[in-house]
Amino acid sequence: MEKFSPQELRFSKKAIVHFATSLKDNGKSDGVRIGVRKAGCSGFEYFFEFVERQSTTTNDLIFDEGDCKIYVDKESLNYLKGSLVDYSEDGLNRGIKFHNPNAKAVCGCGESFTI
Repeated sequence: MEKFSPQELRFSKKAIVHFATSLKDNGKSDGVRIGVRKAGCSGFEYFFEFVERQSTTTNDLIFDEGDCKIYVDKESLNYLKGSLVDYSEDGLNRGIKFHNPNAKAVCGCGESFTI
């Protein structure tokens, strides 16, 4: 059984494969940025964007996951600590899913959450 660490951000193998494939298809990005911002009906939402080398900042932490670099700003990491970032396929629904122990409630559509 994998040991849980409340200070770490973890990525499933499926999520890494998904990010690496997306980067390869994009062809011009250095990595993927994930983060949290104020938005949505519950207060916060997750976001993803491609990262080019010149758009990185000193505020970024870099998770080097082999074929994929994942950038997370320090403020977002405070909301994501202890989370598992996963990729799931359920029928026609496919995508990244956050298993975030810091989220106290999730909106009905699953797009935003409350801390």
